[in-house]
Amino acid sequence: MKIFVVLPTYNEAENVRAMTDALYALPFADLSLVIVDDNSPDGTGQIADKLALSHPEKMLVMHRSGKQGLGTAYAQGFQRALQMGADVIVQMDADFSHSPDYIPQMVAQLADYDVVVGSRYVPGGQVDERWSWWRYFLSWWANQVYSRTILGINAKDATAGFKVFRRQVLEAVDWRQVISNGDVFQVEIAYLCQKMGFRVLELPI
Repeated sequence: MKIFVVLPTYNEAENVRAMTDALYALPFADLSLVIVDDNSPDGTGQIADKLALSHPEKMLVMHRSGKQGLGTAYAQGFQRALQMGADVIVQMDADFSHSPDYIPQMVAQLADYDVVVGSRYVPGGQVDERWSWWRYFLSWWANQVYSRTILGINAKDATAGFKVFRRQVLEAVDWRQVISNGDVFQVEIAYLCQKMGFRVLELPI
């Protein structure tokens, strides 16, 4: 089973080495990374290039000309991982807001599900205690009002950015029709997964 982790980066020079080490330490026989860097001023892309030399054929760094948005970074990273033969694709942030320790459990659940979401809004999950009240309110509104009430999404954490997909899920997406960028990209993907009838599990994080 080929597992690919897609990591968009922008000014993650302090995290990219530690995150790379943590991911390659996971108990998987075949794990690769796709880093999508938006020309980080702090040199993240150059650090990633040096790390890739230590992981030949297991780490690809995609360099983009500037800050083009989270949604397009994931979309391009997903498609490149598919081209490289991924069976499973992990979507996560590079700043350790998503712990790599959850990934083995999430991947194991793909035996029964098509998508596994690291969810903050199911029993056992929680949001970062450092969040401001305004950020908490925006997250609550996006999930409870916009996603569930207006769009009819069943997922309790439709804005989650920590997900594991079977290959077939991302192959089924017509990326030419995905128009959102930024955080709303997560909502659009949650909507499409539900609309296409994929089995989704929300795992508390």
